[in-house]
Amino acid sequence: MSSYLAALPGALILAPLTKGGNLPYRRLCQELGARITTSEMAVARRLKQDKRSEFALIRPFEGEACFGVQLAGNKPDEMAWAAALVESRGAQFVDINLGCPIQYFTSKGLGAALLREPTRVRRLVRAIKDAVTQVPVTVKIRLGWSDDERNYLAVAQAAVEGGADAVTVHGRTRAQRYRLQADWEAVADVARALPVPVIGNGDLTFGSQLADRLTASGCAAVMTGRGALIKPWIFREAQTGNEDISADARVAIYRRYATLARQHWGETERGLATARGFVIWHLGFWCRYAPPRTDGSFPVLQQRESWTPRSPLEAVLARHDDDAHQWLATALLTDTPIDPEAAPPAGASTAVDDDATEAAG
Repeated sequence: MSSYLAALPGALILAPLTKGGNLPYRRLCQELGARITTSEMAVARRLKQDKRSEFALIRPFEGEACFGVQLAGNKPDEMAWAAALVESRGAQFVDINLGCPIQYFTSKGLGAALLREPTRVRRLVRAIKDAVTQVPVTVKIRLGWSDDERNYLAVAQAAVEGGADAVTVHGRTRAQRYRLQADWEAVADVARALPVPVIGNGDLTFGSQLADRLTASGCAAVMTGRGALIKPWIFREAQTGNEDISADARVAIYRRYATLARQHWGETERGLATARGFVIWHLGFWCRYAPPRTDGSFPVLQQRESWTPRSPLEAVLARHDDDAHQWLATALLTDTPIDPEAAPPAGASTAVDDDATEAAG
């Protein structure tokens, strides 16, 4: 049995995330308990064109337990070539992107555009399945192009007919993006219909939600995207239960990411500038953390939670403005103590919009 299929039952998987799935962040998530991680979406044609930036996306880190590469493309020969390439470079499974909603990609017939063509999906999966020799092939889909075209069962079945070893279902259509809560009833429909493992994806932000979703949906595993970006310790929660961790504990996790970023991109001026850019980007998600509500319910991702920070440090970490993020990034990257009283006045918000991560579907 492959390492992916062995690790799958009951797992919380790190979703393929544009920019957010960078190598240092995957290292952080694995340290916090993630046992299956996925690359950022890599475009097969760009790999074939030998784009250096694209090759950086498919690189696992030393000791990455179960790393998969997500590929985007619509030509069977290109996708087959790319799948064989990433298998040779250490990918332990190959995932096909059938959900990216970004118009730049869908206008080229990639990502969610393929949801309209189950027959092509079947051919695409078969070509990739024939090209790899040792690793499973999976697909990640949305529920359809729009509410009028919710053909997720047809797409999922076509993928399995082509040879897919597992199917991940993001419980929204392309048109919905992130505006509505994920439809887990539809995810359960797929789990009941398919003879292969199904992974459910959508709105998972607290560890206690995972067992409920697994039980109710019948999925083999679940996947988190924004949940992992907002609180990477969600992977630890999957094993130990919800953690309303202190502001100091959060800072320690953020400092660890800054250290991993410096190690990855280097201590040169250019490397530090790159690391800084990523830390600031991640702060745009980390600031969105909100604890469980006092009534036991959970904040939802479709709206900003109204809650009162319980310490000056927690208040600083909750700020959404660029001045705060620049100041915090400097402290994290230089391992400087964070004194909330020294924080700059509030400026314009720079919290990351969900669309910034949607290229993974």
